[in-house]
Amino acid sequence: MKRSIFLFVILIICPLISLSQTTGYIKTVVIDAGHGGKDPGASGKNSKEKHIALSIALKTGSYIERNFPDVKVIYTRKTDRFIPLHKRAKIANDAKADLFISIHCNANLSSRVYGTETYVMGLHKSQANLEVAQKENASILHEEDYMEHYEGFNPSSPEAYIIFSLYQHANLDQSLDVAARVQKQFKERVGLRDRGVYQAGFMVLYQTTMPGILVETGYLSNSKDEKYLLSKNGQVYIASAIYRAFKEYKLENEKNIQPLSSVALATSENKEIQNIVFRVQIASSSRDIKDYRKYKDLGKIFVYEHNGLNKYCIGEEKNIKNAIELKNMMRERKFKDAFVVSFLNGERISVEHAQKLLKK
Repeated sequence: MKRSIFLFVILIICPLISLSQTTGYIKTVVIDAGHGGKDPGASGKNSKEKHIALSIALKTGSYIERNFPDVKVIYTRKTDRFIPLHKRAKIANDAKADLFISIHCNANLSSRVYGTETYVMGLHKSQANLEVAQKENASILHEEDYMEHYEGFNPSSPEAYIIFSLYQHANLDQSLDVAARVQKQFKERVGLRDRGVYQAGFMVLYQTTMPGILVETGYLSNSKDEKYLLSKNGQVYIASAIYRAFKEYKLENEKNIQPLSSVALATSENKEIQNIVFRVQIASSSRDIKDYRKYKDLGKIFVYEHNGLNKYCIGEEKNIKNAIELKNMMRERKFKDAFVVSFLNGERISVEHAQKLLKK
């Protein structure tokens, strides 16, 4: 088992540890309808998850296509067919998508549990979150060659999920941002019960290299939730809530982007390059961290605000190579979620954009 987990980390996860876009235009979104074909997913008295997830996914995508013709919408499936989890992630990665949205329905042994939840990639902090991930990851058991693609990963084994503690998704902040917007829309605009935003080890999110969320739109084991999810109005309202969250996220990310004209770029190019710095983010908090003693031996701490959180960084590197080396050092020093961020004239920009400016 230990050997399988090690191989899984080396062969599957390591190639995906890459710097990703942190801000910028949202041009491509992948909509993933959970399960399908021989994998029905969760079941209610009168429903199957695969059918409801597909209907909501197609509606969500159509709203985006109708209102944002400049955005390319890609569906992992548009019919009732089985798509392996690793292929769903590959579709998103190959398309260099800016956002991944996976749509599902939940179920529970208790018929009294109801409401919506949205998950991002991370390590579960409760047994309940682990069980949700286990149910969704069980889709790999429908793949004839899953042992080959997932190197012996057993979705039913709690011990197998230790691999997720070895990896911190570089897009966690953005994923949490989208997830929070989805839950807010569900609660305030649709009137659904908001069960919160959580982290858990979902295989389909684990293998993607862009911000991503997994939406549990309700519990098929609860009669009221199931009735709502089966209704045309329910599916329309849920899809429109996900769309509105996408819209908010896109507009918020793009509102401060001001493309320079070719003349302005030519005259300001050298100045911009001089003012680009790379730092390593080691922590974030909704409150100001007044006690810096645990960081005292790291040197100067740089603090900035982003998406309503205080972000704490170290370093002031002029090239990405040195920044990556510093990031690796920080991860060895127990800052497991450390990652590289970049700034232009003190304002955070995507690492990708910073590298492009430096190449001009």
